[in-house]
Amino acid sequence: MEINERNIKVWSTIGPRATLGIAAIDLAKKIDNLMVLTCDVSTSAGLDRYRKTYPDKYLDLGIAEQNLIGVASGLASENYNVITTTFAPFQTIRCCEQIKVNLGYMNKKVCMVGIASGLVLGTLGFTHCCIEDIGILRSIPNIKIISPADSLETIKALQAAVKSDTSTYIRLTGGSNNPIVYKEDYKFEIGKAINLLEGKDITIFSAGAMISNCLEAAKKLKEKDISSRVVNMHTIKPIDTKAIDEACKFSKLIISVEEHNIIGGLGSSIAEHLAKSNKSPKLLTIGIQDYYSKGGTYKFLQDKHGLTPDKIVNNILKNLQ
Repeated sequence: MEINERNIKVWSTIGPRATLGIAAIDLAKKIDNLMVLTCDVSTSAGLDRYRKTYPDKYLDLGIAEQNLIGVASGLASENYNVITTTFAPFQTIRCCEQIKVNLGYMNKKVCMVGIASGLVLGTLGFTHCCIEDIGILRSIPNIKIISPADSLETIKALQAAVKSDTSTYIRLTGGSNNPIVYKEDYKFEIGKAINLLEGKDITIFSAGAMISNCLEAAKKLKEKDISSRVVNMHTIKPIDTKAIDEACKFSKLIISVEEHNIIGGLGSSIAEHLAKSNKSPKLLTIGIQDYYSKGGTYKFLQDKHGLTPDKIVNNILKNLQ
């Protein structure tokens, strides 16, 4: 798969879900024992072309997510390299017990991809939004969690996950016309955060589609003479503790921004590490408060939950006073 300016623009336009299908086709060419499993979402997950090109490496299990994990675990036991995908709440919450027992406890390697996580499906209501998945899966041993910042990082995450030695959950956020974070090829490593912008006053940690909002917020803060380091904490488990420790050395304030409940997600993971420190700056956790709001468009829900660049800036300024 060639990573160039044209392809990066195309992947951004079609969004992370459709890019997932392109990445899967590329992997199928290289991995003989690859199996992709879905639950009646081949079109939604961008897998129609994959399904037609590699029918012997594809299984559609219908709307039966618990069975999805059981079959995936069985195939992993027979040395298949398995990718499962469906909408995030059904990939994680509906089959949580199967993930715990068949993947966590039995330590079978499966790459789970939760599509349309966060708030992007807000017009369907919170039955289809997923703001709990990180918190739930973070408490299950033997599962890594990745939240890609853009479509290119979706490809990087999938490539890394199929090579991992344990199960991985890839959390896809945002939709089509996803903002480009990475304009060229780069090194991606599970558990290794990436500094996207250097600064000397505060540090903003984020992941997924919120990265672009944080970069925009950093520009607005610069106009107010506040220098911000923006860190892509794409891997939420295992968290990059070195990146957090580095931020503690200079930051007046550490901020986490996430499209997830403020309980159990990125901010909680950072707080757990900071609690072990004898001296650390204040942590501001920006995310979805612990309640279910009414549904709405993606833009509307970001604004309602304080995740737009302007509202991120205002929250930071208030906490710097």
